[in-house]
Amino acid sequence: MTAINPQILFQSIHSVQPSLKLSAQTMTAARIMVRDLTVNYRTVQALQNVSLVIQPGRLTGIIGPNGAGKSTLLKAMLGLVPIAQGTIAYRDRPLSDQLDLVAYVPQRSQIDWTYPATVWDVVMMGRVRRSGWFRRFSTVSRKVAMFALERVGMEIYRDRPIGQLSGGQQQRVFLARALAEEAEIFCLDEPLTGIDQKTEAVIFEILHELAEAGKTVIVVNHDLGEAITHFEDLVLLNRELIAYGDRQNVLRPENMHKAYGGMVNFFSSIAA
Repeated sequence: MTAINPQILFQSIHSVQPSLKLSAQTMTAARIMVRDLTVNYRTVQALQNVSLVIQPGRLTGIIGPNGAGKSTLLKAMLGLVPIAQGTIAYRDRPLSDQLDLVAYVPQRSQIDWTYPATVWDVVMMGRVRRSGWFRRFSTVSRKVAMFALERVGMEIYRDRPIGQLSGGQQQRVFLARALAEEAEIFCLDEPLTGIDQKTEAVIFEILHELAEAGKTVIVVNHDLGEAITHFEDLVLLNRELIAYGDRQNVLRPENMHKAYGGMVNFFSSIAA
Protein backbone atom coordinates (compact mmCIF):
# COMPACT_ATOMS: atom_id res chain seq x y z
CA MET A 1 0.00 0.00 0.00
CA THR A 2 1.49 3.28 -1.14
CA ALA A 3 1.63 6.17 1.32
CA ILE A 4 0.01 9.18 -0.32
CA ASN A 5 0.17 12.78 0.78
CA PRO A 6 -3.38 13.40 2.05
CA GLN A 7 -3.27 16.90 0.56
CA ILE A 8 -3.74 15.36 -2.88
CA LEU A 9 -6.88 13.56 -1.79
CA PHE A 10 -8.28 15.93 0.78
CA GLN A 11 -7.71 19.20 -1.05
CA SER A 12 -7.89 20.10 -4.72
CA ILE A 13 -5.18 18.46 -6.80
CA HIS A 14 -4.98 21.70 -8.77
CA SER A 15 -3.51 23.64 -5.84
CA VAL A 16 -1.82 21.59 -3.16
CA GLN A 17 -0.93 23.82 -0.23
CA PRO A 18 0.52 23.15 3.24
CA SER A 19 -1.95 21.52 5.62
CA LEU A 20 -3.76 24.02 7.82
CA LYS A 21 -6.08 23.30 10.73
CA LEU A 22 -9.54 24.70 10.17
CA SER A 23 -10.37 27.78 12.21
CA ALA A 24 -12.92 27.54 15.01
CA GLN A 25 -15.29 29.70 12.96
CA THR A 26 -15.01 27.41 9.94
CA MET A 27 -15.46 24.28 12.07
CA THR A 28 -18.61 25.73 13.64
CA ALA A 29 -20.07 26.63 10.25
CA ALA A 30 -19.34 23.15 8.87
CA ARG A 31 -21.41 21.28 11.47
CA ILE A 32 -24.30 19.06 10.39
CA MET A 33 -27.39 20.17 12.31
CA VAL A 34 -30.24 17.66 12.66
CA ARG A 35 -33.41 19.12 14.18
CA ASP A 36 -36.59 17.24 15.19
CA LEU A 37 -36.03 14.53 12.58
CA THR A 38 -38.82 11.97 12.18
CA VAL A 39 -38.77 9.26 9.51
CA ASN A 40 -41.61 6.81 8.86
CA TYR A 41 -41.67 3.64 6.80
CA ARG A 42 -45.37 3.37 6.00
CA THR A 43 -46.93 2.68 9.42
CA VAL A 44 -43.60 2.12 11.20
CA GLN A 45 -41.79 5.02 12.83
CA ALA A 46 -38.08 4.48 12.15
CA LEU A 47 -36.85 7.65 13.88
CA GLN A 48 -38.66 10.04 16.20
CA ASN A 49 -37.75 13.65 16.99
CA VAL A 50 -33.98 13.23 16.64
CA SER A 51 -31.93 16.39 17.19
CA LEU A 52 -28.14 16.39 17.21
CA VAL A 53 -24.99 18.05 15.92
CA ILE A 54 -22.22 16.25 14.02
CA GLN A 55 -18.89 18.02 14.15
CA PRO A 56 -16.27 18.15 11.38
CA GLY A 57 -12.76 17.04 12.15
CA ARG A 58 -13.91 14.13 14.33
CA LEU A 59 -14.66 10.50 13.53
CA THR A 60 -18.33 9.93 14.41
CA GLY A 61 -19.94 6.51 14.78
CA ILE A 62 -23.67 5.80 14.76
CA ILE A 63 -24.50 2.83 17.01
CA GLY A 64 -27.56 1.07 18.39
CA PRO A 65 -29.37 -2.29 18.26
CA ASN A 66 -30.82 -3.81 15.09
CA GLY A 67 -33.71 -1.74 13.83
CA ALA A 68 -32.62 1.32 15.82
CA GLY A 69 -32.62 3.60 12.76
CA LYS A 70 -28.85 3.86 12.27
CA SER A 71 -28.88 3.45 8.49
CA THR A 72 -32.13 5.41 8.30
CA LEU A 73 -30.44 8.43 9.88
CA LEU A 74 -27.61 8.24 7.35
CA LYS A 75 -30.03 7.81 4.43
CA ALA A 76 -32.13 10.72 5.65
CA MET A 77 -29.02 12.91 5.54
CA LEU A 78 -28.43 11.78 1.96
CA GLY A 79 -32.03 12.29 0.84
CA LEU A 80 -32.47 8.56 0.18
CA VAL A 81 -35.56 8.25 2.41
CA PRO A 82 -38.43 10.72 2.82
CA ILE A 83 -38.47 12.85 5.96
CA ALA A 84 -41.81 13.13 7.75
CA GLN A 85 -40.66 16.00 9.94
CA GLY A 86 -37.56 18.01 10.75
CA THR A 87 -34.53 19.47 9.00
CA ILE A 88 -30.93 18.50 8.24
CA ALA A 89 -28.63 21.44 7.53
CA TYR A 90 -24.98 21.92 6.60
CA ARG A 91 -23.40 25.38 6.55
CA ASP A 92 -26.85 26.83 7.31
CA ARG A 93 -28.39 25.32 4.17
CA PRO A 94 -30.37 22.09 3.61
CA LEU A 95 -27.90 19.25 3.22
CA SER A 96 -30.14 17.80 0.51
CA ASP A 97 -29.22 20.81 -1.66
CA GLN A 98 -25.49 20.12 -1.26
CA LEU A 99 -25.16 16.42 -2.00
CA ASP A 100 -22.30 17.16 -4.38
CA LEU A 101 -20.25 17.66 -1.18
CA VAL A 102 -21.06 14.16 0.11
CA ALA A 103 -19.37 10.82 -0.60
CA TYR A 104 -21.38 7.71 0.31
CA VAL A 105 -20.24 4.12 0.82
CA PRO A 106 -23.37 1.92 1.01
CA GLN A 107 -23.68 -1.45 2.69
CA ARG A 108 -22.09 -4.20 0.63
CA SER A 109 -25.41 -6.08 0.64
CA GLN A 110 -26.97 -3.23 -1.36
CA ILE A 111 -24.50 -3.51 -4.24
CA ASP A 112 -24.96 -5.75 -7.29
CA TRP A 113 -21.60 -7.50 -7.42
CA THR A 114 -22.51 -9.22 -10.71
CA TYR A 115 -22.50 -5.86 -12.50
CA PRO A 116 -19.80 -6.00 -15.22
CA ALA A 117 -17.48 -3.30 -13.88
CA THR A 118 -13.78 -3.36 -13.08
CA VAL A 119 -12.10 -1.88 -10.04
CA TRP A 120 -10.98 1.08 -12.16
CA ASP A 121 -14.53 1.64 -13.45
CA VAL A 122 -15.88 1.85 -9.91
CA VAL A 123 -13.24 4.29 -8.69
CA MET A 124 -13.68 6.52 -11.75
CA MET A 125 -17.40 6.75 -10.91
CA GLY A 126 -16.23 8.98 -8.07
CA ARG A 127 -15.13 11.57 -10.63
CA VAL A 128 -18.39 11.77 -12.59
CA ARG A 129 -19.85 14.69 -10.64
CA ARG A 130 -16.73 16.75 -11.33
CA SER A 131 -16.26 15.67 -14.94
CA GLY A 132 -19.91 15.30 -15.98
CA TRP A 133 -21.73 12.39 -17.58
CA PHE A 134 -20.72 11.28 -21.08
CA ARG A 135 -17.53 13.35 -21.03
CA ARG A 136 -13.98 12.11 -21.16
CA PHE A 137 -12.21 12.06 -17.83
CA SER A 138 -9.42 14.59 -17.55
CA THR A 139 -5.82 13.78 -16.68
CA VAL A 140 -6.44 15.32 -13.26
CA SER A 141 -9.41 13.02 -12.62
CA ARG A 142 -7.38 9.98 -13.60
CA LYS A 143 -4.55 11.02 -11.28
CA VAL A 144 -6.94 11.55 -8.37
CA ALA A 145 -8.53 8.13 -8.98
CA MET A 146 -5.15 6.42 -9.13
CA PHE A 147 -3.98 8.13 -5.93
CA ALA A 148 -7.17 6.95 -4.22
CA LEU A 149 -6.67 3.40 -5.47
CA GLU A 150 -3.07 3.39 -4.28
CA ARG A 151 -4.11 4.79 -0.91
CA VAL A 152 -6.33 1.77 -0.23
CA GLY A 153 -3.72 -0.66 -1.60
CA MET A 154 -5.76 -1.88 -4.58
CA GLU A 155 -3.85 -0.51 -7.56
CA ILE A 156 -2.67 -3.95 -8.72
CA TYR A 157 -6.32 -5.03 -9.05
CA ARG A 158 -7.44 -2.10 -11.19
CA ASP A 159 -8.48 -4.30 -14.15
CA ARG A 160 -10.18 -7.03 -12.10
CA PRO A 161 -14.00 -7.35 -12.11
CA ILE A 162 -15.39 -6.26 -8.75
CA GLY A 163 -17.35 -9.49 -8.42
CA GLN A 164 -14.08 -11.45 -8.26
CA LEU A 165 -12.79 -9.62 -5.18
CA SER A 166 -13.02 -10.61 -1.53
CA GLY A 167 -15.33 -8.69 0.80
CA GLY A 168 -12.47 -6.67 2.22
CA GLN A 169 -11.13 -5.83 -1.23
CA GLN A 170 -14.57 -4.72 -2.40
CA GLN A 171 -14.88 -2.43 0.58
CA ARG A 172 -11.48 -0.88 -0.16
CA VAL A 173 -12.55 -0.19 -3.74
CA PHE A 174 -15.68 1.65 -2.67
CA LEU A 175 -13.69 3.63 -0.13
CA ALA A 176 -11.33 4.58 -2.97
CA ARG A 177 -14.33 5.74 -5.00
CA ALA A 178 -15.38 7.93 -2.07
CA LEU A 179 -11.87 9.39 -1.77
CA ALA A 180 -11.85 10.15 -5.49
CA GLU A 181 -14.91 12.37 -5.00
CA GLU A 182 -12.84 14.83 -2.91
CA ALA A 183 -15.90 15.42 -0.74
CA GLU A 184 -16.38 17.43 2.45
CA ILE A 185 -18.63 14.82 4.09
CA PHE A 186 -17.98 11.07 4.08
CA CYS A 187 -20.83 8.71 5.02
CA LEU A 188 -20.17 4.97 5.37
CA ASP A 189 -22.91 2.44 6.13
CA GLU A 190 -21.53 -0.56 8.05
CA PRO A 191 -18.17 -0.64 6.22
CA LEU A 192 -16.68 -3.12 8.70
CA THR A 193 -19.13 -5.96 8.00
CA GLY A 194 -17.51 -9.08 6.54
CA ILE A 195 -13.99 -7.70 6.17
CA ASP A 196 -10.58 -8.86 7.39
CA GLN A 197 -8.62 -7.19 10.18
CA LYS A 198 -6.03 -5.74 7.80
CA THR A 199 -8.72 -4.00 5.76
CA GLU A 200 -10.36 -2.72 8.93
CA ALA A 201 -7.04 -1.18 9.98
CA VAL A 202 -6.60 0.44 6.55
CA ILE A 203 -10.14 1.86 6.65
CA PHE A 204 -9.72 3.40 10.09
CA GLU A 205 -6.32 4.83 9.19
CA ILE A 206 -7.84 6.61 6.20
CA LEU A 207 -10.92 7.76 8.10
CA HIS A 208 -8.72 9.27 10.81
CA GLU A 209 -6.70 11.08 8.11
CA LEU A 210 -9.93 12.49 6.68
CA ALA A 211 -11.05 13.70 10.09
CA GLU A 212 -7.66 15.25 10.79
CA ALA A 213 -7.98 17.11 7.49
CA GLY A 214 -11.20 18.69 8.78
CA LYS A 215 -13.65 16.47 6.93
CA THR A 216 -16.93 15.29 8.42
CA VAL A 217 -16.78 11.49 8.73
CA ILE A 218 -19.86 9.49 9.75
CA VAL A 219 -19.86 5.69 10.08
CA VAL A 220 -22.78 3.38 10.88
CA ASN A 221 -21.36 0.61 13.05
CA HIS A 222 -23.18 -2.37 14.59
CA ASP A 223 -20.17 -3.79 16.45
CA LEU A 224 -19.61 -2.89 20.11
CA GLY A 225 -16.19 -4.55 20.13
CA GLU A 226 -12.74 -3.04 19.86
CA ALA A 227 -13.59 -1.11 16.69
CA ILE A 228 -15.75 1.29 18.67
CA THR A 229 -12.66 2.75 20.35
CA HIS A 230 -11.67 4.35 17.02
CA PHE A 231 -14.60 6.77 17.20
CA GLU A 232 -14.14 10.10 18.94
CA ASP A 233 -17.86 10.89 18.93
CA LEU A 234 -20.86 8.56 18.98
CA VAL A 235 -24.56 8.81 18.20
CA LEU A 236 -26.56 6.22 20.18
CA LEU A 237 -30.02 5.45 18.78
CA ASN A 238 -32.97 3.21 19.43
CA ARG A 239 -35.52 4.83 17.11
CA GLU A 240 -35.00 7.93 19.20
CA LEU A 241 -31.83 9.65 20.29
CA ILE A 242 -30.41 8.15 23.49
CA ALA A 243 -27.19 10.18 23.59
CA TYR A 244 -24.59 11.80 21.34
CA GLY A 245 -21.21 13.45 21.67
CA ASP A 246 -17.92 12.35 23.19
CA ARG A 247 -17.51 8.56 23.21
CA GLN A 248 -16.90 8.28 26.94
CA ASN A 249 -20.07 10.18 27.79
CA VAL A 250 -22.22 8.23 25.35
CA LEU A 251 -20.98 4.82 26.51
CA ARG A 252 -22.23 5.24 30.05
CA PRO A 253 -24.02 2.16 31.46
CA GLU A 254 -27.35 3.98 31.80
CA ASN A 255 -27.29 4.98 28.12
CA MET A 256 -26.31 1.51 26.95
CA HIS A 257 -29.00 -0.11 29.07
CA LYS A 258 -31.60 2.27 27.69
CA ALA A 259 -30.58 1.46 24.13
CA TYR A 260 -29.92 -2.27 24.39
CA GLY A 261 -31.74 -3.37 27.56
CA GLY A 262 -30.50 -6.77 28.71
CA MET A 263 -29.04 -7.63 25.31
CA VAL A 264 -25.70 -5.95 25.91
CA ASN A 265 -22.97 -6.90 28.36
CA PHE A 266 -21.41 -3.51 28.91
CA PHE A 267 -17.74 -3.22 29.81
CA SER A 268 -16.70 0.15 31.09
CA SER A 269 -13.25 -0.36 29.57
CA ILE A 270 -14.77 0.24 26.13
CA ALA A 271 -15.22 3.88 27.01
CA ALA A 272 -11.61 4.35 28.10
